[in-house]
Amino acid sequence: MFIRRKNNRGSAAREWIESIIIAFVLAMFIRTFFIQAFKIPSGSMIPTLLVKDRLMVNKLRYGAKVPFTKKRLPGFSQPQRGDIIVFVYPGKPKKDFIKRLIAFGGETVEIKRGDVYVEGELIEEQIIKNIYYYNKGQYGQFHQKVVVPEGHVFVLGDNSAASSDSRFWGFVPEENVIGKAEFIYWPVDRVRFLK
Repeated sequence: MFIRRKNNRGSAAREWIESIIIAFVLAMFIRTFFIQAFKIPSGSMIPTLLVKDRLMVNKLRYGAKVPFTKKRLPGFSQPQRGDIIVFVYPGKPKKDFIKRLIAFGGETVEIKRGDVYVEGELIEEQIIKNIYYYNKGQYGQFHQKVVVPEGHVFVLGDNSAASSDSRFWGFVPEENVIGKAEFIYWPVDRVRFLK
């Protein structure tokens, strides 16, 4: 009795292709719903984030967006004042920005003498209080009180002198928020969780 050998070359190639497709689908699923890597292109968040820092953004925390819709999955927490968030820039939908969340819809923001006031109260969070914010732009003039529209947030860069943020171009729709920046993973000497 003779046993016919199967051509292993064809089945090995098929297994490799299947493995690559499964890995790709899994990576896209994780990137869409859980966590995504970003690279910092500018100095608008210095000293917290430096140019070329690479960081991970948690999409699950606030609830990942369902692709091709404006809906979100339930998140584990709500955005907090002082969070570093990544969002789709309102002026260019293909561009992502990273800034610090300062105020929510319905709140009044004012920048005076380098400090940020929300609802007339000085923000006491140390990370925000330790930054000098300059009066610049259409929404950041001296003695100007700005009301954040409902369904939007007001964001500022930590490098206030060189940041294009809500002072200049306005407010970020909540639906544009991608997630919370959690930690720097590269370069090695800068690995840390973000505050």
